[in-house]
Amino acid sequence: MLLLQNDYDKLTFLEELQIEKRETKPYFQGIGVSRKMNTTLQHAQAAPLKKKGAFPLSLICLTIGAFAIGMTEFLVMGLLPNVAADLNVTISQAGQIITAYALGVAIGAPVLTMLTHSLPKKRLLILLMLIFILGNALSMIAPTYPLLVGARVLTALAHGTFLGVGSLIATYLVSPERRGSAVSIVLAGLTIANIIGVPIGTFIGQHFGWRASFGVITILGIFSLLGIMRFIPVIRGDKASSLAQEISSVLKPQVLLTLLFGLFGCASLFAMFTYISPVLQSISGFQENSVTWILVIFGIGVTIGNIIGGKLADWKQLPYLAINYAVLAIVLAALTVMLSNPILAVITIFLWGVAAFAILPGIQLRTMTLAGDAPMLTATANHSALNIGNALGAYTGGAAITLAGLHSLTWLAAGLATLGLIGVLLSFMLDRKVKLKAAQS
Repeated sequence: MLLLQNDYDKLTFLEELQIEKRETKPYFQGIGVSRKMNTTLQHAQAAPLKKKGAFPLSLICLTIGAFAIGMTEFLVMGLLPNVAADLNVTISQAGQIITAYALGVAIGAPVLTMLTHSLPKKRLLILLMLIFILGNALSMIAPTYPLLVGARVLTALAHGTFLGVGSLIATYLVSPERRGSAVSIVLAGLTIANIIGVPIGTFIGQHFGWRASFGVITILGIFSLLGIMRFIPVIRGDKASSLAQEISSVLKPQVLLTLLFGLFGCASLFAMFTYISPVLQSISGFQENSVTWILVIFGIGVTIGNIIGGKLADWKQLPYLAINYAVLAIVLAALTVMLSNPILAVITIFLWGVAAFAILPGIQLRTMTLAGDAPMLTATANHSALNIGNALGAYTGGAAITLAGLHSLTWLAAGLATLGLIGVLLSFMLDRKVKLKAAQS
C-alpha cells in the first residue's frame, strides 16, 4: 500500500485504512494478465490522491510541463527563418534542428529511462525538468549553430521520459476508473501548446527575437518544476524494478504490437499534417493567412479528441481503439473529396484532429497496463515509437508528393491508419490467445 507524503498525510492514512479493507481487482482484465503483473496499478488503486470530483492540482503541474514540452517541440518550425538569419545558416540547415530534436526523443528517452529507472518517480521528474530547463536556457544563449543543435538534443532527452513518467504518476493520483482521463489531462498540455503556446511563442520570436521565445519556455519549465516539487506527492514504497524487468516488459509481444499500431497512428497524422499548408493552399484554394486559423480549428479538434480519448480509455481500451482507427481512416479517405470544397474541408479537418488524437490516451494507458510491475521503460518507449511514427509519416509523405503529388497524401494517411487498425485487431487476437493460455494453466 502506498502512503502519499504531503500536507494531508493524516487524512490520506485514514482513507487508506478504509480502502485497505475493501477487495481490489486488477484494473486490466480479460487478457490473462496475472495479479503479480498488475501490482503497480493495484498500488495506485489502493490509495488514489483523489477519489471523485475535481482532478488534483498535481495533475495541472504535469500538464504545465507537457505544455512547455509541446511549445519547445513545435515552436522552431515557425521561427526557422529567424534562426537561420541569426546564426548565418541556410533554412535547410536550420531545419536539422527539428530533426535533431526528434532523434533526441526517439533515442534518448529509452536510454535515459534505463539509466535513471532506479530513481523514485518524483525525484526523476525533478531531474527531467531540470534537464529541460537547462536545455532551453542553453538554446536561448547558444552563440553558434552546433551549440544550438546540442542544446536541442539535450532538451529532447527530457521529452519522452517526462511524458511517460508523468502519465504513470497521473494514474497514481486518481481513482481507478479515471486513469485514462488523468493521462489525457497530462497529454492535453501538448495539444493546448499547439493552439495557444506555439502561436504566442512565434509572435514573441518574430517581434523580440527567437531567443526570447526560448526564454519564455524556460520560465514555464521553472513554474512546472516548482509545482512538481510542491504538489507531486512522494510515494513511499515506490520500489524500482530491475533493468532486466523493464526490458522484459517492453519486449512483451502485446506491448510491441501496441507500440507498432501507435507508431502507424502518428505516421498517419504526420504524413498529412507535415504538408497541410501546401495542401490547403494548392488544393482547397486558401490564402496563406487563412491557414493559421484552420490550424487553430484543427488544434481545437485535437484537444477535444484527447479528452474524449481519455474518457473512452476508461471504458474499453481495444474496442474504442479499433473504432477510432476505423473512423480515422474513413475521415482521411473522405478528406480526398472534401478538400475541393473549402467549407467541407475545414469541417473534415476538425474531425480529423478529433480522431487523430483520441487514440493517444488509450495507447499510453494500454502500454503502461501491459507492462505490469515494470512500466517505466514501456511508458517512455511509447513516446519514442510515436516520434519514430512522426518521422516515418513526414518521410513517406514527401515521397508520395514526389511520386504522385499532393492529392496522394490523404490516401497515404488513410492507408497508414488502416495499418494501425490491423494492429489493433491483431492485438485482440493475441489478447484472446493469452487469456486462453492463462485459463488452461
